[in-house]
Amino acid sequence: MMKKRLRLLCLFLVMGLLVACTKKNPGKEGLAYLEEGNYESAIEEFEKAVEKEVNVGDAYRGIGLAKWEMEDYEGAAAAFESALQNGTKETATIYNLLGLCKLNSGSYESGIQYFEQGIDLGEGSGELMKEMRYNQIAAFEKKGDFESAKVKLASYIADYPEDEKAKKEHDFLETR
Repeated sequence: MMKKRLRLLCLFLVMGLLVACTKKNPGKEGLAYLEEGNYESAIEEFEKAVEKEVNVGDAYRGIGLAKWEMEDYEGAAAAFESALQNGTKETATIYNLLGLCKLNSGSYESGIQYFEQGIDLGEGSGELMKEMRYNQIAAFEKKGDFESAKVKLASYIADYPEDEKAKKEHDFLETR
């Protein structure tokens, strides 16, 4: 599921980087490396794009994707935040990735806030919204805020009654 979303984010990255086509576009080359799975080289190329001020927001987004794939969640979060500060489009996918980065880094409150921002955008696929809502519940749990997790989970189950994983989560939270 996340790989599919990352490919979609790459597609949007391509569209942004192609707007600034030059003979040697480091962003375009960074994207090629990203698609190959050569994340170190992708980061180098995207950093060149930042230095040359070529689609800076999209270049930071590319850095974030590469660092995400390398499981450098703090670095990915910093890059995604820089992308947003430098004009990349706010999307539910970016906020979900930011939330997951924060969740994986132990910054649960920040993760919760990013999931909420993504949910508040109200865009993206139904599956993405479902994923962000579930991720937010997980963040509340990891934070130790079981009451908030229970409230969010009750709403989640009302909207997605077929989700067996959520039902098990409900049983677990009832013991807290």
